[in-house]
Amino acid sequence: MGYATEGLKLLVPGIDSQPNLWTYVSTDIHTSVDLDGYFTDGAARGMKVGDVVFVGKSSATLGYTIHYVETVTALDASPYSSIAEAILA
Repeated sequence: MGYATEGLKLLVPGIDSQPNLWTYVSTDIHTSVDLDGYFTDGAARGMKVGDVVFVGKSSATLGYTIHYVETVTALDASPYSSIAEAILA
């Protein structure tokens, strides 16, 4: 399906240097969301390295995975962010 801007919401803004907490709900699976450049407006919306993203799947097998923002870079005139899956114990 691809990135849908309406699915990304700032859940809790970080205080001082703490990370922001985001939620993203989509029909895409978490491995699609992990691809570089998936969030095409992440930097413009305030995503920063270390932010936490709860990714929810809204169709078929429902569920959430936890990720973190690995890089935020600008390519051409469009800001891009990529997230990588967090390691959970």
